[in-house]
Amino acid sequence: METPIGPLLLAATREGLAEVVFHSDGPTTRRALTRLEQLFGAAPLPEIPHLETAATELTAYFAGELRAFTVPLDWSLTSGFNARVLHALAADVPYGSVVGYQDLADRVGEPGAARAVGAAMGSNPLPVVVPCHRVVASDGGIGGFSGGLETKRLLLALEGVLPAPLF
Repeated sequence: METPIGPLLLAATREGLAEVVFHSDGPTTRRALTRLEQLFGAAPLPEIPHLETAATELTAYFAGELRAFTVPLDWSLTSGFNARVLHALAADVPYGSVVGYQDLADRVGEPGAARAVGAAMGSNPLPVVVPCHRVVASDGGIGGFSGGLETKRLLLALEGVLPAPLF
């Protein structure tokens, strides 16, 4: 789907939205679809109901009309520490707010695991919907982002955390 941050590939199972892929041009989309087919053991089907829900909600989010996603999520592409961190992020860091890597580590009972939280954010299969863009550095910087720093800035500006870019 086309969005203000570039094309996104959405993949869902019957359980829920399973993956959001940034910058899904031709080669990126082909790689992602091949990987998903290997992981799930079947070719992707375009008619999964959760895809329509996810697309509708993402459209509303980018229009500034949605602050919390309700599309069911399929968490099968993450596990262990990463899953714990991503669940905490999805549940406890609302639209328009940010959290530090260390604070998120503390919230999941892993003090000193700020770098591991960064790795969990980088492996997030559901960016935007599970808002890894809301995790920032404790020194006031915005930290890293798998979708690119400009994408993170745009998402934080959309949510009112940063000023909107001038151009």
